[in-house]
Amino acid sequence: MELPDRGGEGAAPRLISAIPEPGQEPRTGAESRTPDPSALRDRRFLLCLYLVGFLDLFGVSMVVPLLSLHVKSLGASPTVAGIVGSSYGILQLFSSTLVGCWSDVIGRRTSLLVCILFSALGYLILGASTNVFLFALARVPVGIFKHTLSISRALLSDLVSEKERPLVIGQFNTASSVGFILGPVLGGYLTELDDGFYLTCFICFSVFLLNAGLVWLFPWSDIKVNCTKNGLQLGKDRALWGKTDCEVQEGSPSSGSAAHGKSPLPPWTEVVSTLQVLRSLLLSDMWDILLVRLLMAVAVMLYYSNFVLALEERFAVSPRTTGYLISYSNALGALAGFALGPIMRLYGHDSRRILLHSSTLTFLLLLLYSTARAMAAVVLSSTLLCFSTVIGRTCIVDLQLTVGGAQASGTLIGIGQSVTAVGRIIAPLLSGVAQEVSPCGPPSLGAALALVAIFIMSLNKPRHGGDGSDRVKSE
Repeated sequence: MELPDRGGEGAAPRLISAIPEPGQEPRTGAESRTPDPSALRDRRFLLCLYLVGFLDLFGVSMVVPLLSLHVKSLGASPTVAGIVGSSYGILQLFSSTLVGCWSDVIGRRTSLLVCILFSALGYLILGASTNVFLFALARVPVGIFKHTLSISRALLSDLVSEKERPLVIGQFNTASSVGFILGPVLGGYLTELDDGFYLTCFICFSVFLLNAGLVWLFPWSDIKVNCTKNGLQLGKDRALWGKTDCEVQEGSPSSGSAAHGKSPLPPWTEVVSTLQVLRSLLLSDMWDILLVRLLMAVAVMLYYSNFVLALEERFAVSPRTTGYLISYSNALGALAGFALGPIMRLYGHDSRRILLHSSTLTFLLLLLYSTARAMAAVVLSSTLLCFSTVIGRTCIVDLQLTVGGAQASGTLIGIGQSVTAVGRIIAPLLSGVAQEVSPCGPPSLGAALALVAIFIMSLNKPRHGGDGSDRVKSE
């Protein structure tokens, strides 16, 4: 776990101090091999954060696969079920950026606790739903506050250096993916019992309460946040950040606005002011990154949109066999996070170049799948797509944070989630049109969109350096 160098305000962080602080005698012999206790505490904090990600997706994945069956059992027509189902994505579209920005303003601990508890309330209402109205009502708090993973990634960005960030976020994604693999197994078993759906929702509610307790017990006062002068520059509006994690530890007296002799603004006023400051950044420096994220997200969603149906029509593969293939792919995707470390070292921590190459590989694999004449090609493309998509998602988040700066990490990750939510709205429409042409239509269209993303990255090649030096400068 990297700690900020105490020798200077903007110095680069490091894992375990090998350089003595000013006035400190260098350690030799056995002392030099003794781990720094604070580094061990920070490492334990990271592992606890990985557990939060695991429990979050473990609880959610128990319930989500059963939603369509439950809403049908409540007597909802397919149209009503579709409208209720889309409400979650629409709420996420508008809430992702606001909640991310809110977490930058009030701090990660408070925002994590609020999001986890309101999400737990949503799943509790879902378990008690006996009609379509209660079912739709239960999706509202979840759609607005289900941002545990986004805020956790923002917290990880606060804690580590730029070089470590892709690796740590990749490990966090891996831990979360394991929960997504195990959750449906337990949910499928429980739903076969009497009142199984309600029992599953109650267990999900309990998992979220456990997660909230874990966040509450985190040793927040022991961690040090990695903030540098190279973060998002707010000029004269610097004081609007108020009491953030970058200035003080959670629960400590705030020195942000007071140090500037200004009274702190109300939280939502700060959120609005922050979004106004970010507007020019997004339009001038990040439009291409967000566009690439949208294109690649839609491309991968198109691949999965008719995967089961396409394999049945093209190769007469049964849904059960396709399910095994999907589980195999998910398991490989969970392991892909461990490959990020060697890949980052191989590329010299150049996230932009890794993203370009992983997107190129994704394009080629989508093309291979679209033109496959045998199941062996499908299995090969599915195997490699797990790695290329996981690595690509991690690198696009790292690029957003590199260009936007660490101090607005919650807002930037929230904006990225909003872009992905737009993709979730667009992809089903494009998939339906493409399937009218051919079962291979959706992945072929996805390959075309991936090619456009590669073209955009190639045109903007000189703008985003891999070492994080090309950051937003002081005004």
